Amino acid sequence: MNKRQENETIENVLNGDREKFALLVDRYKGPVYNLVYRLTGSRDDAEDLAQEIFLKAYQSLNSFKIKRRFFPWLYTIAVNLTRNHLKKKKPILVKNVDRLPADKTSPEQAVSHQQEAEALARYIQRLPVSLREAIILRYYHYLHFEDISQILCISLSAAKMRVYRGLKKLEILMNKNTK
Repeated sequence: MNKRQENETIENVLNGDREKFALLVDRYKGPVYNLVYRLTGSRDDAEDLAQEIFLKAYQSLNSFKIKRRFFPWLYTIAVNLTRNHLKKKKPILVKNVDRLPADKTSPEQAVSHQQEAEALARYIQRLPVSLREAIILRYYHYLHFEDISQILCISLSAAKMRVYRGLKKLEILMNKNTK
């Protein structure tokens, strides 16, 4: 779905065709769930929060500015609701991370890579929420710094600094455990 199609869909929803919102949910349910899962470390919380995020987006859709992109607006809602959730609840460590495709890697390589990915997920969960958000948006969702700054409601330089500080903090955490 391109920007024009998204805008048409949003206009249809705002004009009373509520069922069209399902198209936006279908388009973004995976990315929203993944973002929330990586921030919280809990599949149950990610499922519950994803539903809450889409409900909030639907209820707030009339505040969306059509000339802007829907994706950063939706991610802003997702980050804010997840932040509120994390303030109330201590996050758990991620136990299962994305599995590697079993293409040309040996079983030993696949297990090694899986263990490294799980260790990295545990380190990321130990970051302060503000740094964790920036790292996840940049390296798991492959967002540009401009989108990160818009989603987190911070300046472009602050977005770059959070990613940089997050990487430095990860490096320190990982080095502590290898000594």
